[in-house]
Amino acid sequence: MNAPAAGPADLDSLLAQFQLTDSGFPSGLYTLSHGLEGHVQLGLPSGPADLAALLRDLLEHSVGPGDATALVLAHRAAAGGHWDRLVRVDRRLHALKLNREQRTASVRTGRQVLDTAAWAFALPEVERLKALVTDRATPGNHAVVVGAVHAGLGVPEERAVAGDLYAFAASWTAAAVRLARVDFRRAQAILREVRPDLVRVARRSLTAEDPRDLHGAVPVADVVSAAHERAPARLFIT
Repeated sequence: MNAPAAGPADLDSLLAQFQLTDSGFPSGLYTLSHGLEGHVQLGLPSGPADLAALLRDLLEHSVGPGDATALVLAHRAAAGGHWDRLVRVDRRLHALKLNREQRTASVRTGRQVLDTAAWAFALPEVERLKALVTDRATPGNHAVVVGAVHAGLGVPEERAVAGDLYAFAASWTAAAVRLARVDFRRAQAILREVRPDLVRVARRSLTAEDPRDLHGAVPVADVVSAAHERAPARLFIT
């Protein structure tokens, strides 16, 4: 039996999601290695055979229970007009980012997305969140901003979190290519290998109900980030 054809509204939100997650959208993700450059600088295992495991570790213990879960909760809050709840999600996610480098990068890319989305989409959700960030009522972390923008665009939360998790993995593997850890073909193979992990992490994030469900613990990544912050030369800001 064939699946029902997507209607015009579904296609419009799908195309809007493509625009928001496209590498041409100036989010600033290309400036991030998500800790991989620190692994390379410290001489930690970061060769072709190590990369999929490193990415899975981040997805399972940091990005999934942290940023992806925050995106889902922010999406629901923005869609329902519950801005106090969105602020609580944003502040908790900010507190979970233990290193200054991580916090700064999350807010920097979040505000970049927010500023560009204000021009590109002119959504009331974007204007409301931008006002909260401007008034310093909330930090404006990347995941929270993306969740709110997706809500305004009518992108379902399942697609929103799946798309953003894929964007993270694609950014991470692109950093691996720029750091000469792998070539483009191997990077694409890694994305295929971790696809089941992206699905599992996305589904788990969708079960969240409260800001207190946000958590994350990757001690090695925190140590590497702290060292990278003081590195004399850096290609990436994280």
